[in-house]
Amino acid sequence: MSYISGARSVPDEQVRIASTKMDGIGPKKAIQVRYRLGISGNIKMNELTKSQIDQMEQMISQDHVVHWELKRGERADIERLISISRYRGIRHQDGSPYAANELILMQGLVASKFGNERSKIGTCIIKNTVK
Repeated sequence: MSYISGARSVPDEQVRIASTKMDGIGPKKAIQVRYRLGISGNIKMNELTKSQIDQMEQMISQDHVVHWELKRGERADIERLISISRYRGIRHQDGSPYAANELILMQGLVASKFGNERSKIGTCIIKNTVK
């Protein structure tokens, strides 16, 4: 089992799937990295050579913001919001939910599309208007 950019790669997964497990690498960037290295999408992680894994890690660390760099940037953004006393920064500081949709999810309520009715998440009933 190898670690690439701080993410554990499962040996039995295909390269295209395993590379998306890294923070900051989505399907599109995973495809770009594979093509630049000349690796087939169907090859599994345990079939890669040590040099291919090293090349992949080097390319990802040079061209993309991943793992700890991404987390550090995220934390810096939150610190900036706190320092300028923005609403989201204060909510972060208090440990409260900082977005309106998170508040709704925590309350377990969802506004229905059909009127002012409110129902629990997962049991949202859509009125049948056709008889």
